[in-house]
Amino acid sequence: MLHLDPARSLPEDGYAGTLIGRAWLPDEGPAVVVVRKEGVFDISRAAPTVAGLLNEPDCDAIVATAPRDRRVADFATLLANSDPARRDPTRPWLLAPIDLQAVKAAGVTFVRSLLERVVEEQARGDPARAAAIRAALDAAIGGDLAAVKPGSPAAARLKAALQERGMWSQYLEVGIGPDAEIFTKCQPMASVGTGADIGLHPQSAWNNPEPEIVLAVSAAGRIVGAALGNDVNLRDFEGRSALLLGKAKDNNGSSAIGPLLRLFDDSFSLDDVRRAEVSLEVRGEDGFVLHGSSSLGMISRDPADLVAEAIGPAHQYPDGFVLFLGTMFAPTEDRDGAGQGFTHKEGDIVTIASPKLGALVNRIGRSDRIPPWEFGALALMRSLARRGLL
Repeated sequence: MLHLDPARSLPEDGYAGTLIGRAWLPDEGPAVVVVRKEGVFDISRAAPTVAGLLNEPDCDAIVATAPRDRRVADFATLLANSDPARRDPTRPWLLAPIDLQAVKAAGVTFVRSLLERVVEEQARGDPARAAAIRAALDAAIGGDLAAVKPGSPAAARLKAALQERGMWSQYLEVGIGPDAEIFTKCQPMASVGTGADIGLHPQSAWNNPEPEIVLAVSAAGRIVGAALGNDVNLRDFEGRSALLLGKAKDNNGSSAIGPLLRLFDDSFSLDDVRRAEVSLEVRGEDGFVLHGSSSLGMISRDPADLVAEAIGPAHQYPDGFVLFLGTMFAPTEDRDGAGQGFTHKEGDIVTIASPKLGALVNRIGRSDRIPPWEFGALALMRSLARRGLL
């Protein structure tokens, strides 16, 4: 069973920050909410969509002055009803805290995950070959790859040396080359929230969670807040071919964001993101337990630089976007047998946590068995129009 603990789901400083989210209101539809100690309040009359709210010049002020006359529930009650296995469909539950924004992700932004992407590529999706390739790669690179600044002359020299040894990779290109990898994780409205089942493609036999921080960015390119995210990855699909990235990354329920979106204010800033520690726990029905962590202080490209790579004169997002920042976590622990490494099993409970952002908790399922995604942008527009919010 999911353990959706209100104290852990909230940031360590509780309700001190500006915490917004989305809740499904039975008989109405999705509502933008603000989470306070006094309860969770529907502020849809002031902000019908999260995307629209974050595009306002002073979204904090809109949240602060929005009417508090529509109390949805207390946070604990709303959170408890977010587990689909125990849900009362007549009561509200939490959704992903974004709506119309594009969902983008930055890849290979940490050295450890960079090397694991190279291992995947050379193993051609076969986990049994990973250990030998990992050892050969470590021997070929030597030194501390984390000390190499992406796009620098030192990176160019390393590239030339590895090419001579036949060890260069497209993942090394985006990891230490001049251009970051920015890709589309999923469609707007496709991300699931805390408590929801997340999906693995039924043909995948080698996959893992990717605990990350997700930045919320306005259409003007202004970073306005952050949440936690799980950029679920199919290592076997992407390992066979990088051209399968879409299938490896974008499946039903494969993007989880939440539990809430914390806006930047006096209590939380981009510098807090830069210093953030992100922890991961996976608990399986087979008794398997995996712990991991990711330190944003070890990211190879600054979060603001990654945002600048995603938006600018050559690429606009009129509804804003969110950006997964990548992870240094790439599990290599054996789960089923020596040399087999880690992969998910159905029923795994995945908890991603960070002190300033709380905890995002999801259950692993198959993308063809969990509830299908049916509520998209058109459905949202119809819902808002029906409620007189457009």
